[in-house]
Amino acid sequence: MEMEKIVAQPVIDTERFILRPLRRSDMGLIEMYASDARVARMTTSIPHPIPPAMMEAYVTRAMADDREEDIWAMDGLKTGGAEVMGLISLTRLDRNQSEVSYWVAPPFWNTGLASNAVEALVQANPMMHDTMFASVFQDNPASARVLTHCGFQYLGDAESFSVARDATVPTWTYSHKF
Repeated sequence: MEMEKIVAQPVIDTERFILRPLRRSDMGLIEMYASDARVARMTTSIPHPIPPAMMEAYVTRAMADDREEDIWAMDGLKTGGAEVMGLISLTRLDRNQSEVSYWVAPPFWNTGLASNAVEALVQANPMMHDTMFASVFQDNPASARVLTHCGFQYLGDAESFSVARDATVPTWTYSHKF
């Protein structure tokens, strides 16, 4: 019997917040924020409305030893902020690459939180990959600015399916090489 490799997910400390692995107690806040149609519509995978038990399954997958995606909560408790202000993740790809995804809860929009989180993840490069990719919907230029601010280079246009929109949506794709 072969033992499976357990991938440790680090805590990433910033001046303003920590990026920490998800825990079961996060489910309520994640569901509350992700249930906002404005959040769901800017992601590929969050449906609107959120079906029962979806967040429990999501957090369970995030905590699994054999996961393909590391998900961090943007936790602001250390500076008197909210316990969950958004999520950021890295999905393992082939050829020593990963894909970054993130969303920020509406109360924290326009505060620089997304830029701080992406910048912290890029600086930590916890998977030690050669390249990180990211894509954003073309009707979300604020997220495109976050990526370029954090050193991502524009690669080209593409499209992705949005579950909340039930449609294929034009995207901009970016990469960051280390």
